[in-house]
Amino acid sequence: MNDDDPTERTIADRDVEKRWNDPVAIRRAAGYCAGMVAVAATLTAVFLAVDRTNPFLAASVPAVCFLGGIGALALGYRSYRAGGTWPVWQGAAWFLFTVMLLGLAMPMFAIRQ
Repeated sequence: MNDDDPTERTIADRDVEKRWNDPVAIRRAAGYCAGMVAVAATLTAVFLAVDRTNPFLAASVPAVCFLGGIGALALGYRSYRAGGTWPVWQGAAWFLFTVMLLGLAMPMFAIRQ
């Protein structure tokens, strides 16, 4: 690193300053979230169409969102290690965890019927 150049930033500076502009990473994270939500929506449709009293089928919806959140955190860590834009993936993980919390009502719906 050249100490004379004030425009040159290190990875640590980039982490502290919170100035990210990476449209490719945002598109990848959004596509990942959309794919996981599509899988969860498909499982919801299967649950509602096939057997509304099956708690294991109902639990697959929040399980997919949980695993998707864990996968997003893993991708964020890989991005961090490569010096990329990791907070986008952390946001994707939190979104999927939130959807998982909403989907946790489905197994209770199945048990109560």
